[in-house]
Amino acid sequence: MRWRIPKSERLLKVIGSFSIAEKAIFYLVMVIFITSSVVLLWKVNQHFLIEFPARGGELKEGIIGSPRFINPILATNDADRDMTALIYSGLMKSSPEGKLVPDLAESYTVSKDGLIYSFKLKDNVYFHDGRKVTADDVEFTINKTQDSALKSPKRANWDGIKVNKKNDREIEFILKQPYSPFLENTTLGILPKHIWTNFDNDQFSFSLFNIEPIGSGPYKIKTVKKNSYGIPTYYTLTSFNKYALGEPYIKNLIINFYQNEKSLTEDFQGGNIESMNTVSSQNAETLKNEKDLQIVRAPLSRIFGVFFNQNQSPVLMNKEVREALNAAVDKDGIVNEVLNGYGIKINSPMPPELAANSTEPEEQKENADEKIKKASSLLEKGGWKMNAKDKVLEKKTKISTEQLRFAISTANTPELKKVAELIKETWEKLGAKVEVKIFEPGDLNQNIRARKYDALLFGEIIGRDLDLFAFWHSSQRKDPGLNIALYANSKADKLLEDARKIENKSDRMEKYKQFEAEIEKDTPVVFLYSPDFIYIIPAKVRGYSIGQIITPAERFLNVNDWYVNTGKVWKIFAGNRRVE
Repeated sequence: MRWRIPKSERLLKVIGSFSIAEKAIFYLVMVIFITSSVVLLWKVNQHFLIEFPARGGELKEGIIGSPRFINPILATNDADRDMTALIYSGLMKSSPEGKLVPDLAESYTVSKDGLIYSFKLKDNVYFHDGRKVTADDVEFTINKTQDSALKSPKRANWDGIKVNKKNDREIEFILKQPYSPFLENTTLGILPKHIWTNFDNDQFSFSLFNIEPIGSGPYKIKTVKKNSYGIPTYYTLTSFNKYALGEPYIKNLIINFYQNEKSLTEDFQGGNIESMNTVSSQNAETLKNEKDLQIVRAPLSRIFGVFFNQNQSPVLMNKEVREALNAAVDKDGIVNEVLNGYGIKINSPMPPELAANSTEPEEQKENADEKIKKASSLLEKGGWKMNAKDKVLEKKTKISTEQLRFAISTANTPELKKVAELIKETWEKLGAKVEVKIFEPGDLNQNIRARKYDALLFGEIIGRDLDLFAFWHSSQRKDPGLNIALYANSKADKLLEDARKIENKSDRMEKYKQFEAEIEKDTPVVFLYSPDFIYIIPAKVRGYSIGQIITPAERFLNVNDWYVNTGKVWKIFAGNRRVE
């Protein structure tokens, strides 16, 4: 049977009766109509489509340094910590927003007295070699961390903590006394016991698994290239499909290592790598107008200041001297001139972004000359007068005459050397004689441990737990304590002891406010600035979230959510879509 459409036959007859000009106009109108309809339908479709992350792609990252211990309990440098963050996972994990969320853990509870922390592992969590993660692995990792023979940098966090394995999925930690920041310790990466139990303490640090590790984190090692000395030059990491928080979207991360910022930057500009961190503010300024780049800035939880050692330099025991030195420093000038604005001035032992109320009281604006005038007035009231011959301020007492002379010790880095010279210039305008002593990092650390310095220009890394005990309690004045100002104040000690026992953050902050008042009164340090963390990343990378940064490795806190590939789906089908 043959189908006929009468109306279409009539339409064809009508068109056939058109003149050539009429046919041309008709067909033109039809083309316009069809094209408009297609465009309209496409726009309607696009309106209902949303973009979603899709798996695949790669990112080439550059890192300064060489990994030696890609091991959560031995990691000592930024390269170690970067790689460890990608390859290992812990019971808990910090989020970019500063909160702690379960990682390998399914849940946890804290006893009412704050002494027992109980964890339950997720049922299906695995290491990269396919073996299941169990409470045995957690217990083994903590025991190794506590082993004094291994000298783990994390040992102090676990000292005195009892580990009690209840079954394959449940484990608890028993504290001697309440310690509110303890939960932060459980972000420690977990080692696979079935691998590391084969190495005794003498072999532990030399194991190949420190360079070719197996963890349970978001990425696992695909390939590693080493130079003729056996030192890794780059890794290819691939996403782990059984990662506890979901397989990362970006399929491959290529991690290249460099000895200094110069070679790192050259390779970046040559296109061999796409992202880099730990770059100077000068480099960031140079690159900020480049297309297809994102310069991510985040507050870095580091406190830089000049710490006074009154035991080493008696002249610094004079309170009016410390107050005058503090009053004279142009902190805004340092942030702008040395950091190019990539930082914030500080007047407190706490990083502004970590404090409960980070907004400082409005200061009276003073220019550099006004600061010098104010500082000079403090010294004059304290009895300091200029020695015209030596061109230095001095103060006479009944038994002696002391001159305002001392040295600033700091590390051999461009930033710190420039800061030291600026401060020296400022303090010499007051009438002080200041010597700047520059040390290589290893030598400076030895001096710090021995407390051999008059004044120390240095930076302290304050953890997210905001525990200031190790930095300021009088019991921490000697190595391995971190009280580099050798500060001693019984009221401050009590405030620090109480603060670390308080679970509620706002209540803890109240103790720290009182502690800040004691520091301000005693002036054991000139607080200077807290720098920004600078991360340069290609525009193609999306989904990242960077908040407060404690160490550079924390830029990877949500690396499993980063993506470079996308797909589209209608909104009604999207939900909480995560492509598998």
